[in-house]
Amino acid sequence: MKKILAILLTWMLVLPGFAVAADDVALPPVPASGNVTLPLDEYNRLVELASKPARKPDTPPVPYTMKRADLKFRVANESVQGTVQLQGEILRKGATKIPLTTGMAILDARQEGKGLPLELENGTHTAVLNGPADFAVTLDAGLPLSIEAGRASFNLPVPSAGSVRLALVVPGDHTNVRISPGIITSRSSQNGQTSIEATLVPGQPASVWWTTRETVAPVAPKEVRFLSDVKTLVSVSEADIRIAALADITVVQGEPSQFQIEVPAGFEVTGATGASVESSEFESGILTLKVTGQAQRSHQFLISMEKSITATKADAPFLSFKDAQRETGEVLVEGAGTIELSTTESGGLKRMDFKEMNQYLRSLARFPMQAAFRYHKHSNEQPALVLEWTRFPDSSVLAAVAERAVVTTLVTTEGRSLTEIKLTIKNQAQPFLKIALPAGASILSAEVAGEKVKPVEGPDGNRVPLLRAGFRPVDSYTVSFVFMHSGAPFAKKGGSDLSLPKMDVPINLLQWEVFLPERYKVKDFGGDAIAANLLPAASLDVSGAEGIVNGMGEQYFVRSIGMVSLLPGQLGGMIVDPAGAVIANARVTVTHLDTGAVRNVVTDNSGRWTVSNLSSGPVKISATAPGFNGLVRDFNYDGTSPAPLNFALSLGSVSQTVTVTAEAGRNIMNLETLQPGLQKHAEKQQTAASANVFNLQQRVSGVLPVRVDVPRAGNSYNFVRPLVLDEETKVTFTYKSK
Repeated sequence: MKKILAILLTWMLVLPGFAVAADDVALPPVPASGNVTLPLDEYNRLVELASKPARKPDTPPVPYTMKRADLKFRVANESVQGTVQLQGEILRKGATKIPLTTGMAILDARQEGKGLPLELENGTHTAVLNGPADFAVTLDAGLPLSIEAGRASFNLPVPSAGSVRLALVVPGDHTNVRISPGIITSRSSQNGQTSIEATLVPGQPASVWWTTRETVAPVAPKEVRFLSDVKTLVSVSEADIRIAALADITVVQGEPSQFQIEVPAGFEVTGATGASVESSEFESGILTLKVTGQAQRSHQFLISMEKSITATKADAPFLSFKDAQRETGEVLVEGAGTIELSTTESGGLKRMDFKEMNQYLRSLARFPMQAAFRYHKHSNEQPALVLEWTRFPDSSVLAAVAERAVVTTLVTTEGRSLTEIKLTIKNQAQPFLKIALPAGASILSAEVAGEKVKPVEGPDGNRVPLLRAGFRPVDSYTVSFVFMHSGAPFAKKGGSDLSLPKMDVPINLLQWEVFLPERYKVKDFGGDAIAANLLPAASLDVSGAEGIVNGMGEQYFVRSIGMVSLLPGQLGGMIVDPAGAVIANARVTVTHLDTGAVRNVVTDNSGRWTVSNLSSGPVKISATAPGFNGLVRDFNYDGTSPAPLNFALSLGSVSQTVTVTAEAGRNIMNLETLQPGLQKHAEKQQTAASANVFNLQQRVSGVLPVRVDVPRAGNSYNFVRPLVLDEETKVTFTYKSK
């Protein structure tokens, strides 16, 4: 311990914080070795400093950098030779593989005057150097020189360095040397040679060329032979016929510099493009396409033309390339607007399925496709296609329609109302839903397919987006918005009314649930909507609840007065205990004895269950619930006139099963006579709130940008209105306080 303290004290004295300049104050004498007394905090600090690990140096983000490249080349003896000097820095410790150059013939490599071994990897010369350190590498390199009639050129691979400089010497006085890409900074001529200096773009190959006086003996051109395949889209509109032709040319022999196309009479060329097209000319019914890259074996052109029409009959044009050895193609006919188009083909034209058409040609089509053909031209047989059509006046088409509107309104004791409208939309192209809100109402939030959107307020009404960025609907989807109305405070008794806004999309069925505080007794409902309890039981579907999901993933929107309303193909009912109370989460299994199909479903909070898409025939139904005896029943099901099946489970163990036989189509029990209290229970269920009310109550708490004291206890009243066409929906009622 004494030795450790002595070492620590000595270290303290040599630290910069404790050092004192000799010319300021004389250093005190160093005491003899022995025990030193330090405060505990100071001792702990020294121990912590001694145990702190040394900081590791940061690793460089890249293993090396190439700072500069100097290229010096000379053109002589139909070749380009010179040196490439590369300067850079290795940032990491140890051996590092560095790519030097690509596309050059390397004759020798040196580093600091010593030979440097190179390795060739995928056409790139690399070297292994040790670091960290600066490096300088010199390469002796050569490049091939291309000499044509009156022109010499070569391609120069440019290293990826911070800066690249080129010094080039070419034969000839005042030779006009050009470089692309790059900038020539200096040019001089002396002793029959021209010297230039240039700055190049790092990492981008440069093309260097100049004119020469050497001549090359002319070579007799080969006869040009090529094949053409033309895919033509014929668009018949009200005022003209338009042609879009995608031509593929395959050169078999020779190096053609141009192609000529016979344009059908009366047509005007509106465009001719292609990757190899240098220019185009149209004269005397011939379209001439001059091309670059004459050595290419294939060319592709997109040619468009049009012709005005007044008649209802015309010949479809076929583009033909002059001197083609073989001509094949496809023709696709489309009609704009409401049109009935007939075709008469001849001359080897063969009909084909639209699915067999070229995908690029189909992508050009914008209107309904009418017919498709393929052909192979022969010298003695030319394809012909006669088009004849009848045009019908266009009629307006609905851009959007609401298959269903589910509306939930919460009314507070102050008379304020909070309403959520959910629309199941089928939309073709309508971007916004125009809404005319009642006076004193304002929109709080809106959503499209579960994502929030921002409503827009205009001078002629509010607008809720029906589409959003990145959303491309292919089927029905949900659009919802919430608005608040100030209303009028409730008195002890009186009358009130609620209104829904006008919406500019047709609504097939509007279902409206109004939730009123429990303390108010309401009656005498009126207005545009129909009270749900007045509808026939077979069509009762007005709850607006989100639905009950069974084991098969089916969803039902069924709610009735103490019973289950069934549609053809449905089977359902209620399950209660001996006292008449409903049993929730009871498991019901329906087995079709002929088909073997099995449907599993559980009862909801009201004891109801329903299955759909069930065919007529013998079925077996089993019902189980924890704490009750199971029940099994066989009967013949008639899917055309289904009747509710209601079960009462007796108390006991689920391991015990009661089998009941009954006549076909008869109910297993009558809920109205099971217990007198069940009728009151059914009446209470009529005004029970659906899941939509609870969901909207939860959204008010911290989700919606407004504070509303919605009632937690109350009664729901359901209304329905079919075929709502841009009109206001209103419900009126009278009330008195309990």
